[in-house]
Amino acid sequence: MQTTKIPATIVTGFLGSGKTTLMRHILEQAKGLRVAVIVNEFGELGIDGEILKTCAIGCQEEGGADGQIYELANGCMCCTVQEEFFPVMKALAERRADIDVLLIETSGLALPKPLVQAFQWPDIANVFTVDSVVTVVDTPAAAAGQFAHDPHAVDEQRQADPNLDHDASLHELFEDQLSAADLVVLSKADLVTAEQLGQVRALVAEEVPASVKMIEAVQGQVPLNVLLGQHRAAELSIDDKHSHHDHDEDHDHDAFDSLHLDLGAVDRERLMRALQSIVEQHGVLRVKGFAALPGKKMRLLVQGVGRRFDAYFDRAWAEGEAAATRLVFIGKQLDAAVLRQALLGAQA
Repeated sequence: MQTTKIPATIVTGFLGSGKTTLMRHILEQAKGLRVAVIVNEFGELGIDGEILKTCAIGCQEEGGADGQIYELANGCMCCTVQEEFFPVMKALAERRADIDVLLIETSGLALPKPLVQAFQWPDIANVFTVDSVVTVVDTPAAAAGQFAHDPHAVDEQRQADPNLDHDASLHELFEDQLSAADLVVLSKADLVTAEQLGQVRALVAEEVPASVKMIEAVQGQVPLNVLLGQHRAAELSIDDKHSHHDHDEDHDHDAFDSLHLDLGAVDRERLMRALQSIVEQHGVLRVKGFAALPGKKMRLLVQGVGRRFDAYFDRAWAEGEAAATRLVFIGKQLDAAVLRQALLGAQA
């Protein structure tokens, strides 16, 4: 029986800061380590399938119809997570004997403190510990006072997510991402002058304790022994770290309902119209899932945040797998019967 806790490294930073490049570099160096990877939004902001394939040739789904867990030839696994963090962690805990290291890449606007606090939950704390929180800083953007490479894109991302504080400045969000850091990676350090690099170092130093180290990176090149094996057990001290959103009730996940609906084959256009209508008329904040379309051998992946929806074919239905539609709704005071009725017109 394995009793040693699995170390988890959390990588946070704004959209475009270099998180994915850093994660890829970790995976390229981690030969021989069995790595589980959690990304906030698979195929969008986090590590996508092509990057995962640098870990090994080919990716075979291990998690059945849910598609949550992917196992790669060298032992790497990838889990997608939005509001399903706890179920994913439980699934990984059941496979603790297969995992040496857990990597988590947050979305560009995720606040690291609530995520680290989740490691205090007994079912997670018994198996995992936060080895460290690594905050990636876009050095050229910070030197320019923008903090993000594309502030407009970050603002659009924030406006699309009803769980985020739309009034907080980028500087406040930047400070919150640094507030939980155990290590700060100054990415794209080759794109600034020595003077600018010194200015960014001074800026970051104002936001973190002296014990938090800063390291410069070019193309995500940071030695593995610097990133992993810090043994911080960050979940034990995270409550003492201040952030601007400490009392933000929007991040109380207990306030939200989550339910799923199963349907048969659906018409794509009618489905998307029905989902848009549901978001406008009911307390739905997020929608995700997959759909079966008549005559199509591919599964349609559906994801929605607020009124923004994406839908694309992600893979073929497996042999023997029932082609069906399953949608997960997250929001407040959701009524399964009402939502199902609203979707009836989408069925093929």
